Amino acid sequence: MKIGTKFIHAGMEPDPSTGAIMTPVYMTSTYVQEAPGVNKGFEYARSQNPTRKALEEALATIENGQYGLAFSSGVAATDAVLKLLAPGDEVVTGNDLYGGTYRLFTKVFERFGIKFKYVDMGSLEAVEAAMSAATKLIWLETPTNPLMNIGDIAAISNLAKSRGALLCVDNTFASPYLQNPLDNGADIVMHSSTKYLGGHSDVIQGALVVNEKGLYDQLYFIQKSCGAVPGPMDCFLVLRGIKTLHLRMQRHCENGEKIAHWLRNHPKVGKVYWCGFEDHPGYAVAKKQMRGFGGMMSFELKDNSVEVAKKVLSSTHLFSLAESLGGVESLINHPASMTHASIPREERIKNGLSDSLIRLSVGVEDADDLIEDLARAIG
Repeated sequence: MKIGTKFIHAGMEPDPSTGAIMTPVYMTSTYVQEAPGVNKGFEYARSQNPTRKALEEALATIENGQYGLAFSSGVAATDAVLKLLAPGDEVVTGNDLYGGTYRLFTKVFERFGIKFKYVDMGSLEAVEAAMSAATKLIWLETPTNPLMNIGDIAAISNLAKSRGALLCVDNTFASPYLQNPLDNGADIVMHSSTKYLGGHSDVIQGALVVNEKGLYDQLYFIQKSCGAVPGPMDCFLVLRGIKTLHLRMQRHCENGEKIAHWLRNHPKVGKVYWCGFEDHPGYAVAKKQMRGFGGMMSFELKDNSVEVAKKVLSSTHLFSLAESLGGVESLINHPASMTHASIPREERIKNGLSDSLIRLSVGVEDADDLIEDLARAIG
């Protein structure tokens, strides 16, 4: 089945009672049982919900996996993965990382005796050097947020397996349209479904997809026991979003390519971070494991003062100044004060995230209008 067909039909079954083509929103907290312990597969809505079940099946299908799990947010999905670990375990992860993930690692799980090592995930040697007998998990963002660095999923998967560690890939920036980490050996795929999967900036949700039944059972137990589950209406919205993911991602990629090259040629723009440039250090790996380069990018002005950057950030009209990404509308963001403010400044600077960096989530509007908007703001 081709990818567009798969996205439209994933998780889709006509409602058996009415024939409705769209999955109903089952707004119920509990289910009547025929006798004690005898039910129709649903007992209590924290454990199961028919709308969520349809979404979880769709998530597994579009990521070429066997089992999907939906959570109340991307951070909640990340939290569930970390709860597979025990005090004394170590995690190797990237030094360019979403601020919310970094905050969860450092402010929550470090308190419970889990150790985190932050390295350049583009260097297999650096990943290997950071590993020890205590390493139980490698957490990989690729492309990274916000510097668009690339990690080799297949190579890191081989390394993880040789050391008995799990590999979890945050696939939020690429989406299942551009990249399927399970196909390259990852054990777990994580999404902030809020972003490209939902696609319309109207839902908060997260997802995990796995192939191995034992791993699924552990994560389902955590999902059910800790209760960070999405409501049925949120599940319906993400199901709806998945149906147009391939169409939206095509336009995100087209617009992203045009804007990345336009920025690179602008006399007032300095460095542009976008993994589709042939001279990007991770280009060869990105081309190998991705089907396109997406609509996420960051850039710095040649006059890289924070004041000038903030003037640009406040001067766009089509690019809305806001956190998040992946919606149909274009967003502009200041990572140092917004999405990555929870990372100490000295850590951000050391890893290349400057105070004047500007991040773009390029939407699906007309690319010429978006370029004109940026041109006015940059001057």
